[in-house]
Amino acid sequence: METVRRMQQFDVVVVGGGPAGGQCARVLAKAGRKVLLVERHQNFVTNSFSSAGTPLETLQRYGLPDSIVGSYWDQFVVVTSNQSGRWQARSPLGVVLDFAKLREFLADEVRGNGGAVWMNCRYVRHQQKAGTTLVSLVRKGQEEVVTTRVLVDATGPFRSVIYARGEAKPEFLSGTGIEYLIEVEDADYQRHANALTFFLGYKWMPRGYSWIFPMSPNQLKVGSAVVNADHQFVKQTQPLKRHIQLVLDDYMKLKTYKLVEVHGATLKYSSGLNDIYYRDNVIAIGDAVSTVNFLGGEGIRHAMEGAEIACKYIQSYLDGTISDFKTYQSEMHKVFLRSWNLSEKFGKKKYLQDCDEIVDKVVTYLRPLSLEDVVDILFYYRFEKVSKGLPQYLLRKLDSLWTRLISKLKSWINKTLAY
Repeated sequence: METVRRMQQFDVVVVGGGPAGGQCARVLAKAGRKVLLVERHQNFVTNSFSSAGTPLETLQRYGLPDSIVGSYWDQFVVVTSNQSGRWQARSPLGVVLDFAKLREFLADEVRGNGGAVWMNCRYVRHQQKAGTTLVSLVRKGQEEVVTTRVLVDATGPFRSVIYARGEAKPEFLSGTGIEYLIEVEDADYQRHANALTFFLGYKWMPRGYSWIFPMSPNQLKVGSAVVNADHQFVKQTQPLKRHIQLVLDDYMKLKTYKLVEVHGATLKYSSGLNDIYYRDNVIAIGDAVSTVNFLGGEGIRHAMEGAEIACKYIQSYLDGTISDFKTYQSEMHKVFLRSWNLSEKFGKKKYLQDCDEIVDKVVTYLRPLSLEDVVDILFYYRFEKVSKGLPQYLLRKLDSLWTRLISKLKSWINKTLAY
C-alpha cells in the first residue's frame, strides 16, 4: 500500500535568510510560533554581499555576539578629489560585521528555538486553496509543498514573493556595488585598521562612493558602489572594478595582496517608500520594502528593526486580533519615511548633482565636528548637527578673507611708499 506524504504545516514561512528574514524567523521562533526559514544557497558564505558597517548599539539592541564581529572602528576617514578629513573617538563607536556569520547566527537561533531552516531551498510560487496558503519550494532538487498561515517576503531586491512571476514592477532607484575581500601584510592592515574610509568625488567615484573597511586581522574590504542614474556633470564613468583598483593602487599603494573573494549586488530602492508591503496574508520586509539608508548605504540595522516591527503584526494576525497588515505599513512609514526622504534627497545631491568643489568643501565644513557628531549625521539622520560646523567654517573663511585683505593693503602701502 502506497504511503501518502502529508504536507508540513507552519504558522509562518519566511523566504530569504538575510538579516531581515533571519531576525523575523528568530523573533517568531522565540515566541513559540512554528516557523520555517528558507534560504536558497547551500551556505551563508556564498552570498556575503554586505560591507556590514554599523554603529556599536546594533550589537546590544539585537543581542548579537562578539563572534560575528569582523572588527571594531573608532575612526572615520573621508577622502575627496582634493581634500581629506579624519575623525577619531576615544573608544569604538561601531563594528564591521562578518555578514555570513551574522546570518548563520540568526539561523542557528531559529533552530535553537524550535524553528526549521531549509538551506539550498528555492521559492517557486504560492497559491490559496480552500482557505489555505500552499507554498511550493524546490528543496535539494525536489519540489515540496508546505502550508502556512503567513508568508514573508525577505527576498531583498528580487521581491520574489510579494510580486507574482511576470508581474510588472514599478520603476526603482538602483545602486550596484562590488567589493573585494583582500589579505594584506600586517603593516598595510594597521594603516587602515579601526577606521571606516570613504572616497568621494570625480577622481574616486562619480555617481557614488568607494570604501575601505577593516575585517579580521590582515583582511580588508575594498569596494565601490554607483547609483544607476545620470550625473549632472560627469557623463562618462569607468567600470566599478577600475575604481576599486584606483583605491588599491593610488591610495593604498599596495605592493602585494591576495584577493580572497569578489562579491557584488544590486539594490532597488523605492523613492518615497512606495513599495507593496502586504497582500492578503503575504507581508514584505527588509530590502523588499527598501529598508536601506540611501545616503550611507547601510541596511542591516534597518532590516532587523523593520523585521521586528513586522513581527508584532504577524503575531497579532496569527492571534486573530487583526485581519490585514495595513497598520504595519503605516508604522513603517512613521518610523522611516521622514528621515529617509531627507536621506534620499541628500544622497541624490551628493552622488548625482554636486560638483567636485562642493564635495571638497564638505570635508572642510565638517572637520570641526566630533566623530560622534559624524556618526549621528550619517547613521541616525540628525542632519541638524551639520550646522555645528558653520561657526568655525565662517570664522575660517573670515580669517582667510582678512589675511588676503591685509596682504593686499601691505602691498598697496609698499607700492605707495616706493613712489
